Amino acid sequence: MLIKTRFAPSPTGFLHVGSLRTALFAYLFAKQKGGIFALRIEDTDRERFVEDGIENIVRSLAWAGLRPDEGVDLDKMGKITQKGNCGSYIQSERLDIYKKYVDELVKNGHAYYCFCSKERLDELRKMQELNKMPTGYDQHCCNLTKEEVEKRVKANEPHVARMKMPKEGVTKFNDLIKGEVEFKNELIDDQVILKADGYPTYHLAVVVDDHLMEITHIIRGEEWLSSTPKHIQLYKMFGWKAPEFAHLPLLLNPDKSKLSKRQGDVAVEDFKAKGYLPEAVVNFVAFLGWNPGTEKELYTLSELAGEFDLSRVNKSGAVFNLPKLDWYNEQYIRTMDLPELVERCIPFLIDAGLVKDYRKLTDEYKKWLEGVIALERGRVANLSQISEALKFVFTDKLSYDAEILVWKKSTKSAAKENLKLLIELLSKKSVQLWTKKNLELIVGEWVKDKGLNNGSVLWPMRVALSGQENSPGPFEIAEALGREKTLERLTNAVKKL
Repeated sequence: MLIKTRFAPSPTGFLHVGSLRTALFAYLFAKQKGGIFALRIEDTDRERFVEDGIENIVRSLAWAGLRPDEGVDLDKMGKITQKGNCGSYIQSERLDIYKKYVDELVKNGHAYYCFCSKERLDELRKMQELNKMPTGYDQHCCNLTKEEVEKRVKANEPHVARMKMPKEGVTKFNDLIKGEVEFKNELIDDQVILKADGYPTYHLAVVVDDHLMEITHIIRGEEWLSSTPKHIQLYKMFGWKAPEFAHLPLLLNPDKSKLSKRQGDVAVEDFKAKGYLPEAVVNFVAFLGWNPGTEKELYTLSELAGEFDLSRVNKSGAVFNLPKLDWYNEQYIRTMDLPELVERCIPFLIDAGLVKDYRKLTDEYKKWLEGVIALERGRVANLSQISEALKFVFTDKLSYDAEILVWKKSTKSAAKENLKLLIELLSKKSVQLWTKKNLELIVGEWVKDKGLNNGSVLWPMRVALSGQENSPGPFEIAEALGREKTLERLTNAVKKL
């Protein structure tokens, strides 16, 4: 059997990091089994529909490397496209299909039309809550005669279609994560499956689409666990075989509350904007509630696919530990090839106003950027921090207090004198090779010959070049700045003292 999974988000905003995990696990499961991963857009909730919501979702998935084998995707121009033989993969373009299957359910006695007003339903719920009864529809319209239904439909009376749940027995299924799950049918509502506006609800559309698109395994969040018996009953009503289900536990804040935007960033777009690398985010998210059973922590997407096993997904909620994400990102920043890291950093440098038009950047300038970015790559958790940390390199004039030029074991006059001597040394024509290694050698020998303390020379040198108490080493900075700017900053420091 060909394994086929899907991710089916609603375009109601940016992609939630919990939804990214769902998509990732569905993707990994399909790839591990040599199957197909499909992307379907469930946009039937028109009240919550967000303009550009589809594009945002697809771009976020593409950024994370989760390109579908089938369904909604991006073309070479970054525009929405569809591929596969089961389309359309956008639910709002499949309304005729849903109407056909609703009619079939009504005809076979598995669904009925309901004409109850919002006012009646609100009053019903109030009464049920007052009497401490389970809330749900009371099947008021279930036994209307065929003639009455036809008359009211013909009169264009607003109505919905409801599935007719069996009220006896239980609905059981084996969840691939949670094990055997059982629900009493009497507690399950007669769910609306077709709204008055002609759009299906999630419950009908998801069953019809998963069947027609030949989905074999449904991997989704546990918030849909209570809906599963409704879906299983719909499969039975249609005479279809239900797919396998796996419900992922919730993502939690450190205080064990449900992860939500009230506690901070939760959208993939947020982490992307802050300069988190997709490799780090994917690696981090993969380990939220799952582990391969080894000590290894850094995986490529293909390596994750090779190791993924649903049986190793935890049943309990996973804590979203931001410091751990920072750690992952730091590892990738430190180990990434410099030319690639530069390309990743350039958009952030442009946004920070440190670099101008990307199209005008020469290979020589990019090579220089390699040295500049190398200054901070081991000191930051994300790419936006690199931009902030490197401002001192790009500025024409540093602003800092003269006091920080003085090493704690030295004096103001000594700092000034040592900087003057340093300028004299580095201005010599004999200092030809302007590299970290050569500068370190020349200055080191000079300090030794003069009988000076390293701190009394290197501290004011580093502060003069960076304008900061905490910064990369002086020789790394000097190499990145070049001879002219290095000497200029040393001279300006002397003037401050």
